Amino acid sequence: MPILNVKVSARKSPELTREISELLLDLTTRILGKKREVTAIAIDFVEHDSWVVGGHLLSEQNRNSFYFDIKITDETNTKDEKARYIREAFAGFERILGNLHEESYIYVQDVKAASYGYGGYTQEYRYQH
Repeated sequence: MPILNVKVSARKSPELTREISELLLDLTTRILGKKREVTAIAIDFVEHDSWVVGGHLLSEQNRNSFYFDIKITDETNTKDEKARYIREAFAGFERILGNLHEESYIYVQDVKAASYGYGGYTQEYRYQH
């Protein structure tokens, strides 16, 4: 039941949206063990003239970048799983976007089961029942 919020320095297209979402769905199910059918992804596309790294526009640097965060229930994944997820996600975005700026970020956010849920129920409630 994770939710991913993604920002990518690229022009919006259905093909790129599918490619990014397939990458993230694969990694999220394969490495973190999350269910594909309850994984949600929202992707925002940002022009290179609207993304600044180190005081310089990406368009000036001729680079690409991304950021995403994923919210997962606390204590459901190990440090090693999260490190592998971050490593493979970065490599996947490098493959998709090319010329990737090192200052591209991934945040795996562990959230408390009693404070996180979907369909009107917390993850804690689902665990108890």
